Formats: sequence, C-alpha cells, structure tokens
Amino acid sequence: MKAALEISSAAYLQLRRLIMNEIQAETALGMSLPEIEAAVGQIIVSNVHQHRLYLNQAEQRRLTREVVDDMVRLGPLQALMDDPDISDIMVNGPAHIFIEKRGRLQETHQRFRDEEHLMNLAQRIASGVGRRIDEASPMVDARLPDGSRVNIIAPPLALDGACISIRKFSRFAMSLDSLASRGSLSAAMVEFLKIAAAARLNILISGGTGSGKTTLLNALSQHINNDERIVTIEDAAELRLQQPHVVRLETRPASLEGKGEITQRDLLKNALRMRPDRILLGEVRGAEAFDMLQAMNTGHDGSVSTLHANSPSDAMLRLENMLNMGSVNMSSSLIRRQLASAIDLLVQVERGADGQRRVTCISEIAPGADADLVCNDLFRWHPNRAEYLASGHWPNFDDKLHAADLLLACRGVLGVVSGVQEVSGANA
Repeated sequence: MKAALEISSAAYLQLRRLIMNEIQAETALGMSLPEIEAAVGQIIVSNVHQHRLYLNQAEQRRLTREVVDDMVRLGPLQALMDDPDISDIMVNGPAHIFIEKRGRLQETHQRFRDEEHLMNLAQRIASGVGRRIDEASPMVDARLPDGSRVNIIAPPLALDGACISIRKFSRFAMSLDSLASRGSLSAAMVEFLKIAAAARLNILISGGTGSGKTTLLNALSQHINNDERIVTIEDAAELRLQQPHVVRLETRPASLEGKGEITQRDLLKNALRMRPDRILLGEVRGAEAFDMLQAMNTGHDGSVSTLHANSPSDAMLRLENMLNMGSVNMSSSLIRRQLASAIDLLVQVERGADGQRRVTCISEIAPGADADLVCNDLFRWHPNRAEYLASGHWPNFDDKLHAADLLLACRGVLGVVSGVQEVSGANA
C-alpha cells in the first residue's frame, strides 16, 4: 500500500487558506463557536483524505483550534489568554511575544506568521470597539469582551511591526486575606483595611504600573456594606463589585472626527447627581482630581481611587499638580488643606524585582507645619527585616471610627492601647 505523504509547511498553510476561503470571517461571526469548530474540522478531514495528507487526529484538532482562533478569537494569543496565571501579554512585532506570569516577564514560543497576520488581528480588535488601526490612525485603546484592556500601536509609529499590549481581566477577584496569604501585606494590615473600608475612610491607592492597585481596590470594595449605592468610574471597566446596588460608568474616546469624547471628569460630575453613597474612581490622572476632592469633602465618605506614583510624597505632589489643573483659583496652601481634609489614608503598593507585589506602607494624610502635608505611616514594610511593622501612631479620624463603632478595634490593630503607643509586627 502506498505510504501517505507527510504534510509540508507549504501544504499546511495551503490547507489553512482553503479553510479560510470556504468559511469567510463574516460568515463565522454569525455562527456559534461549536458550529465553527465542527465546520472547520469537517473541511480538514475531507481535504486530508482527498490529498492523502498525513495529519493525525491530534494535529487535526490543533489545526482546527488555530484556524478558529484566527477567524473569531485572538489567533496565537488565545492560548495565552486562556492561561489564568498570565496577567499581561505584550506583542513586539510578529516574532516576539512576551508575557508576565506570576510576576515574572518571559518570552513565549508563540508567533504570528508575518506582519499581515498580526495586523489582521489588530484590525479585528479595533473594529470590535468601532475604531480602526492603520497608518492614518495608528494608536487605539480598546477593551476585549471579557474586560481585558488592550493598547495597539502600529507602523509607522512602531518601527519593528505592530505592538499589542493586553492587561488581562482576572477571572477571580482577590480578597484581602488571599493577598495576605501571598505575602502582599500582614494580617494586621488586612484587619486595619477592613476597618478603614467599613468606617468609610477616603482612601487613595498609589503605585507604579502593574503594582496591583486595581487588585487591591477590588479587594477593598468587598468590605463595603450591601445597602450602599456605589458608582464606579473607569476608562476600562475592571472593577467587579459584588454588592447589589452598583452603577458602572465607563469613559468614551473621541470618534475619528474628534467628537463625542466623554472623560472621567464628565462622568464624575454626572455621578454627583446620582445620589451615590460612595464613588470608586478607577484611576485619577488629570483635572478630575478636583471634582473627586470636592466629592470627598461634601458627604461622599468612603470614596476610593488609584493614582500612578512611586511613593506617598510623590502621590501627594502629583495630586496637587492635578488639582492645579482643575482649579486655577486655589493657592497651594488651600489645596494642601483640602487634601488633608479629604483624604484619610494613602496605601502605597509596589512590585519588587522578584515580581512580588506588596503594600509597602499605609499612611495617614495630615496637615503639617507651614501649610504642608505629612504622611504619617501606620504600617510599613521593612525589607531588611522582611517584616511588616505598625508604627504605633494614632491617626486623626477618630470621629469616623467612633461613628462606625470601630474605635476600639482599630486601637487593637494599630497597637495603640489606652493612648500608649507600641510597635507590633507581623510576618508576611
């Protein structure tokens, strides 16, 4: 009996093209995933027998999956999207795909066939949010159906081929306790943050890119009472609150004609008319800081936001600059007094060289001498001792703790008993 011919790379690509011609992408979009897989699988079986191509069942299934991924999913990136341990995917041209997995950056073996293959995926992602990606419009921010954030930058701006950056949407919301089990903070810090959320303290979470700000915000939100009306404002919806009364708002970029943009500041102003108990602002980065501050100072206690900054002092400086953008009539001393009055806590998060994400300090924001601001540490990570320590400092938000009947509980967690300040620590 004549031996079957082993399939060559050229025949393999020819078979892929044949499938794509028989089932157009537009047609596939109107079919369910099982229907597409069944149709593609049938075409493969038929052509394997017709052309006597040696393709075993495992290879046929792999080819089916690859073609379906190319048609209606994310092509070579789909397997990475399906891996729950991967948090970020970075495509640097067709031949270099990197991931962040468990806090570490590494290159994968995944590849696009060529630049055209990569651009086809980029254009499909962009069209999914009503945008386009080409030489005339080479940058796009988008959100995938599962909530993952995507940034695309294409030639001529990207010199070595289109670049796609995906921040994956986590399927599971981390709790404060689970973060502590990973060494991100101590048990005492967990209890204090639970108290802070229940006592409706205004909290700012500060940190660098990928340090875990949104993860911590999600974890904090789990300790908001179910009877409160919460409004969330984000550029790309990532927060997943479990409370029954949540209004989710998302910004809208300008159209290709430069019209129709809805900013975070627009949404924040509107949110104040919606009778919110709390406002969660995904990230403050501009003039909306002024409106956020006004909200915190006018009865919307318990509001939380994140900010890009490398230290508490940097965070306060950035916030002060943003407030200057939002209001030209406020002096620096007035801005600082407003900051000290509005923000109760600043939580600094960092990602270390080893990939470990940690809450490096929890600080009270308070007025200082000469109309300055001070960040009084309540907890801090000490790397030389590999230990989280409480400072023993007692903060100035007794009224909120007393109103929530959490004053004594907070004293115990902070190591402050009957006005005596002590130092306590908990291993990570």
